[in-house]
Amino acid sequence: MADRSNRPRPPKLQHSGSLDKVDAGLVRQGSRDATPIALAAFGLLNPPDSHPSTPIGSIGAPDLKKPLALDDESAVVLEASETWYTWFQRLLAFTGPGWLMSIAYVDPGNLEADLQVGALFGYSLLWALTASTAMGLGMQLVAARLGCATRRHLAEHCRDHFQFPLRQILWGLTELAIIGSDIQEVIGCSIGLELLVGIPLTVGVLTTAFAAFIFLFLERLGTRPLELFFGILILILALSMGRLYATIGPDNMAVAQGLLVPCLPPSAMQQVVGMVGCVIMPHNLFLHSALVQSRVVQSGGEAEAIGLFTIESAAAIFTSLMINTFVVAVFAKGFFNKPGIDGIGLANAGQYLGEAFGQPMKIVWALGLCAAGQSSTMTGAYAGQWVMQGYLDLKVAPWKRAIITRSMALIPCLSVAVYFGGQRDGLDILNTYLNVLQSVVLPFAAVPLLTFAGSKRIMDHLVLSTTSLVAAWLATSLCVCANMYLAVQQFAGYGMARVQVGCSLYILAILYVAWKGHQAVN
Repeated sequence: MADRSNRPRPPKLQHSGSLDKVDAGLVRQGSRDATPIALAAFGLLNPPDSHPSTPIGSIGAPDLKKPLALDDESAVVLEASETWYTWFQRLLAFTGPGWLMSIAYVDPGNLEADLQVGALFGYSLLWALTASTAMGLGMQLVAARLGCATRRHLAEHCRDHFQFPLRQILWGLTELAIIGSDIQEVIGCSIGLELLVGIPLTVGVLTTAFAAFIFLFLERLGTRPLELFFGILILILALSMGRLYATIGPDNMAVAQGLLVPCLPPSAMQQVVGMVGCVIMPHNLFLHSALVQSRVVQSGGEAEAIGLFTIESAAAIFTSLMINTFVVAVFAKGFFNKPGIDGIGLANAGQYLGEAFGQPMKIVWALGLCAAGQSSTMTGAYAGQWVMQGYLDLKVAPWKRAIITRSMALIPCLSVAVYFGGQRDGLDILNTYLNVLQSVVLPFAAVPLLTFAGSKRIMDHLVLSTTSLVAAWLATSLCVCANMYLAVQQFAGYGMARVQVGCSLYILAILYVAWKGHQAVN
């Protein structure tokens, strides 16, 4: 038997798939030239004999039943090192999934909630934005941990562990949340296009929906070009909202106080619950658990990979928090305690900004709204494909699956645009209730996620710690309690007996999902 003592240690981390093929020698030989290594890490440098390799199929999700070989010659191998330079290089290589995930935190539904919170309650609810964003980050990290540790995403785990008809019911609820989110995103981008070029809302819906479908074909070039495109959209959004903030000049001390000091004005509960719903989206948990698998991790390197994904996700979520804070502060500065702003919403916010601060601010707002709407529409379509593939195990081509998921969302979007085209107040009310819908559906994604992530049998040594698990369950319970309070407030006119029956059935449904999940993993 050959002597193995002198063999080099295997690399601790390895990823392939979403990165274009890169000569691993750039890393192994310890090149001091930062340019080729940085380009290689971003998948923008290929040797002459290489070709793009993307396990995430064009547009659709990968066939994760065929695990990628860890000795694949096309893989990018990153040697473990104690130097900060190679650690940063590994971080760059694992950067991407968190930024795609963070787009859901700055979609038009969030902007709608932000501007209404700022205009109606000033800076007083910024703490709720911070708290819900922190809760969202925690849930996203659990989703990333599940995907990285098990090499299977949340929808696949639900298919594996839940039986008919519960599995189909959970899939239907998730699709309902995706469609509700998609309505907000497509309509939001359409409003931005209307402000910029004056096209009707219905035409804007068709333009946004088909543009999202076409842009997803960027993935044929590799996942990195798609991630780069998303990064550009996030940059446009951040610069637009940052420009609004810098130009209008809100009170920085009031912003800081609102972020740190909890305060709940009367009649603000619906906005708080809606904020939780629009920040923590159910489909985003499915998306993140799938996206992390575009980086293949060698056995034994999962812990470091999870650490890198944690850093990347935290940076992305912090950026989204800044963008949302900018929007709340701008509308708090411009419209809080001003007469005639009770009906302000996504549909007329640009008009208000133009009248108060000039037409350039209206254009800047429209650009940011278009970037938010287009990017979130694409990630919503992306998440829909993962959810459908995972729950139903469809054996169809990725482009066919994309058409199916796009059609499911496009028809409701067109219906809303036609019905509410001349009723902008009704459109804003619909957006508010769609945010609440996300919050109502959230437990039916969070409960399975926490059940699987807390299972030693599924997660092995990467099982979620008791402290983290308790904190996540408390956050989910808080969301359920907020939903109960909102239901009582909103539907008390239909009779308290009916409201109590509805709330009881809702709680029983959540407990039933938790019980069936516990049975499946133990």
